[in-house]
Amino acid sequence: MKQSRFYISLYIIFPFIFTGFTIFAAIVSYRLTKYGLTRGTDPAQPVFWFIVVISLLVYASSFLLVRLILKPMEKFIEDTSKFPAFSGAKKAIKKDWSVDKIQQFTNVFDQVTSVLSRIDARHFFPGIIGESLAMRGLLSLIKKVSPTDSTVLILGESGTGKELVAASIHDHSKRQDKPFIKLNCAAIPEDLLESELFGHEKGAFTGATNFKPGKFDMADGGTIFLDEIGDMPYNLQGKILRILQGQEFYRVGGNRTIKVDVRIIASTNKNLEKMVREGTFREDLFYRLNVFTLHLPPLRERKEDIPLLVDYLLQSTPKKRAISSMALQLLVAFSWPGNIRELKNTIESASVIAENGTIEPAHLPAKIAGAFDQNQKIAAKFTANISLDER
Repeated sequence: MKQSRFYISLYIIFPFIFTGFTIFAAIVSYRLTKYGLTRGTDPAQPVFWFIVVISLLVYASSFLLVRLILKPMEKFIEDTSKFPAFSGAKKAIKKDWSVDKIQQFTNVFDQVTSVLSRIDARHFFPGIIGESLAMRGLLSLIKKVSPTDSTVLILGESGTGKELVAASIHDHSKRQDKPFIKLNCAAIPEDLLESELFGHEKGAFTGATNFKPGKFDMADGGTIFLDEIGDMPYNLQGKILRILQGQEFYRVGGNRTIKVDVRIIASTNKNLEKMVREGTFREDLFYRLNVFTLHLPPLRERKEDIPLLVDYLLQSTPKKRAISSMALQLLVAFSWPGNIRELKNTIESASVIAENGTIEPAHLPAKIAGAFDQNQKIAAKFTANISLDER
């Protein structure tokens, strides 16, 4: 028969032990003093030696308790330092009495947490390349919202990977085995967009010779991704709002309500709040879409991810190429207004030009080298001005 076990928190054990020592010392001191006064002797000496004994006992028990707690931590850090990913841990476990040991442990645990979060991101989202703090925060949010049916609004500049994020949300949702339908609202003419979204009945308009299902029909049970929803015509925004509110719509030329079960993910590179103020985007639709918002950082705000992205892009080029350190430095220094899409095109172009197998600065567009030179000149001028001010 399995025996029941009870565990007492250290938050109870430690205060209990030291409170017990305090009460014990007070009682014994009182008894010794009372005994000495009753016998007419000086109680100072026995009380003094008792205090010495009790102090040694408290010190010894404190030392053992601290050792009991810190020993597993030291063992963990020692084992951790053997892994290459935690190379900084070796320095932390060296005997350095000028640094608080708790602070050393905190630094190592922070490093471990950082590495584990990167591993977690690579495991769950292998298609999203990025280990910067901004991307890890974003991936953490994606991981939280994916299993839900909440509407997601993805905001970010063009080329930041909004479609990839939407696909990742679907792949980690409860609808992952159902359809994932994509539609770029800016790529379809306004007069065809309604039919593309909701489908049309036969004879609904000139040329409608057959029934055609819409994207919402196709996405039933799954997810629909409305890319660049900020470019959707105003008259269609009300019909999208109807689906968000009641999961129903009318086909073009039809008079029957169609019920669907669809999760909506939308994205845009526009400022929807500004469009609402200007009257070009429905306020009620904005609030319906803005249930859970993800802000994708531009590439210039996560430059530490550029070497990882370059390595990934080089592996996917038809001809395997390497890149020189100077060329990589130029890529990291560039601002990338076109974000990852622009970086991808640059790597692909450079890999074609680099016939010797290594991408050099000469194989990169002139604007990248020019921007680097301009930044160097500005930095040099700034340094010179500081030197003159100091004189």
